[in-house]
Amino acid sequence: MATRTASCSCGQLRIEVNGEPLGVGVCHCLSCQQRTGSVFAALAAFRTPYTVTGEAREYLRTGDQGGRFLFRFCPVCGTNLFHTEEDVGDRSVAVAVGGFADPSFPPPEASVYDCRRHGWVVLPADVTVYDKDPE
Repeated sequence: MATRTASCSCGQLRIEVNGEPLGVGVCHCLSCQQRTGSVFAALAAFRTPYTVTGEAREYLRTGDQGGRFLFRFCPVCGTNLFHTEEDVGDRSVAVAVGGFADPSFPPPEASVYDCRRHGWVVLPADVTVYDKDPE
């Protein structure tokens, strides 16, 4: 089984995941825009288990529909590298696609909170678009 490693900007925090992504998506919600400092978040979900090395700080955020998301970020460089959803258990982890530093990483399949997408952001033609979160 193939492994992938994503890391923060300074390399202090790393996460190693196994296999292919369960899914890749982008989120345009205002919380993700503020969290990333970009106009959207690009995330890839992977099955557990995963291995984390380095120190992480945590930030718990409640989503629009009540889900509780525990974000982990590097206390040195501030990179927001991965998160889990508390109510889902230990079934998956979402990793920031940019942390893999791999331009050949699979493209997004879904785009959520399209109602908040900046007008100049153009998505691939085959991406499934949701006005808000479909869950």
